[in-house]
Amino acid sequence: MRIVRGLASFPVELTPSVTALGAFDGIHLAHAKILATTVERARALGVAALACTFHPHPAAVLRPERAPAPIAAPEENLARMARHGLDAAVVIPFTLEFSRLEAEAFVETVLVDTLRVREVVVGYNHTFGRGARGTAALLRQLGDRHGFVAHVVPPLQVDDQTVSSSAIREALRDGDLGRARAFLGHPYLASGPVLRGAGRGRTLGFPTANLRPDRPLILAPGVYAAWASWSGGQAAAVVNVGYRPTFGENDYWVEAYLLDFDGDLYDETLTLSFVERIRAEMKFESADALTRQVAADIETGRRLAGSWPLEARNG
Repeated sequence: MRIVRGLASFPVELTPSVTALGAFDGIHLAHAKILATTVERARALGVAALACTFHPHPAAVLRPERAPAPIAAPEENLARMARHGLDAAVVIPFTLEFSRLEAEAFVETVLVDTLRVREVVVGYNHTFGRGARGTAALLRQLGDRHGFVAHVVPPLQVDDQTVSSSAIREALRDGDLGRARAFLGHPYLASGPVLRGAGRGRTLGFPTANLRPDRPLILAPGVYAAWASWSGGQAAAVVNVGYRPTFGENDYWVEAYLLDFDGDLYDETLTLSFVERIRAEMKFESADALTRQVAADIETGRRLAGSWPLEARNG
């Protein structure tokens, strides 16, 4: 899949197109339906299958104080798009100036003149243009005017709940990895370089890899079972996400204890695929009490991570 950043140099060989339109954070099951429909229609028409998305997320520009935390890093989102067989993803830089583009002008300049859409695929609640005035109904009207077909994908239900980015964020804040995974269709991931920490885990007998995540994590503080992957291998892990209250520290840390691994991961990029929450964050009376609990967490983490099939361990 080609990645085209910006519209100024959009390649003409990727037109005409069927284009999926959306923010596409996390690439959950409803996004997957939109992308699958796009590829299916493009192949039927013999044209390019595109996804048109934005960076940063529009809410981060328009309402930064209330912008939702990202479910996935931009590069993870693009990698997941590629798995759906798209020919290209167009990433439009979202700025205040761009946000002032009226819905009709967006359709004319972006969809019709640049992407030369034959068909457009959106989710039922997608909005576009200045003031979010562009709706699915308006897109259909503009399609009739400009000669393209608008497909509106209806809500997708899983366990009697509508799949959405907000529902996934709520599940993650609750520490409910199973519910989040059911909506995403894949594990929740975090990646980042391994940094040198205080070395306290090693003194307790459980050396940990201290991870600087690629974005603020939505996860509730606590201890999690996970799979850790890096360039040289993979291991089950018990991961602490939070603030280490036993030692009175207020810095947010992600610490991974890799099971059955003895090596140096400093400066490696580690990717964590979260399996389940083992317990909430706790404050212990002593280092000995913490050590006993960590030993119990490791046994729980080994059982939970070991239950995952091989194909699920890389996210």
